[in-house]
Amino acid sequence: MKKFDTRVYSVSDFVEWESSGLLDLSPEFQRRSVWSEKAKSYLIDTIVRGKPIPKVLITQELKGTRNIRVVVDGQQRLRAILEFMEDGFKISKAHNPEFAGKTYSTLNEGLQHEILKYEIGVDLLFDATYPDILDIFARLNTYSVRLNNQEQLNAKYLGFFKQTAYSLGYEYVGYWVDSGILTKAQVSRMAEATLASDLLVALADGVQTNKNISTFYKKFEDEEGDLDKIQDLFHKTMSVIGEIYPASELKNTNFSRIHLFYSLFCAVAHCISGVEGLEHAPRVDIIKNIKKTRVRLDEISSRYDEDDESQDYQKFIDYSRRATTDTSRRIFRSEFLCKKLSEIL
Repeated sequence: MKKFDTRVYSVSDFVEWESSGLLDLSPEFQRRSVWSEKAKSYLIDTIVRGKPIPKVLITQELKGTRNIRVVVDGQQRLRAILEFMEDGFKISKAHNPEFAGKTYSTLNEGLQHEILKYEIGVDLLFDATYPDILDIFARLNTYSVRLNNQEQLNAKYLGFFKQTAYSLGYEYVGYWVDSGILTKAQVSRMAEATLASDLLVALADGVQTNKNISTFYKKFEDEEGDLDKIQDLFHKTMSVIGEIYPASELKNTNFSRIHLFYSLFCAVAHCISGVEGLEHAPRVDIIKNIKKTRVRLDEISSRYDEDDESQDYQKFIDYSRRATTDTSRRIFRSEFLCKKLSEIL
């Protein structure tokens, strides 16, 4: 027999219940509220953008003639929403530049109404006892999987670097999947965010190992720095790569291998604007020589599959097959591409 019902309630419903003493946010089985200001801001930004948030679990208790809604799961989400409605914190620029620094009362009236009307999914439990609730928690946690590195970063950070990397990942994931750089299965575990983060680090601080990514999530958690300019270079680089290789055509080359795409990206970015770590690599005008660039890159890709006797190609191939994310090998591969392009441009 079904022991719950799925419903939706608006933010205004929760505000009304809270003000009337009909909402219990501190039952004994709930954890204390530990959300940071950034986490709260990120939730509100999700609501402002009209995107869904996880459902809330609620049971009901009769206290005299009063029907009390007891929050079983989702306390911190609801606390954050209610706190924002009381001007308890501001929206962060990292999450929404348009409404940065705004509290609820300083938002325009239309947006205030949209927030009040925002619907939250609720699973309403029927006659749930304390043992029932503990059993529900256990069942919910049974299907959780171990978080990979990117998923841990996603859970830990909410600042400027994360927002920039995720925005870029969302924008270019279609190209990366269509070109074979990533698979949809990998994307389901945030591979597009990992790749965007790795490429973003290269533009921000030079070609380096991918083991340093978390450092930049931390560095740009509260300060935006030059991320706007770096993001512009990211877009320019992807635009040029897209001109050289439409996704369906990149897929047929070895540059669809993720480590070689990284090297291609860094080489193109270096030719456009210069990248740290590639100071000894020549810079050529790729933008005015798209066709010639394509011809040379096709040649490099084809020779990757051959038993090439030349020393420079052999080293490039060796550095593309072992320890592919080491800093020195990444630098060599991008330098190699720049050098080969300079020979014909």
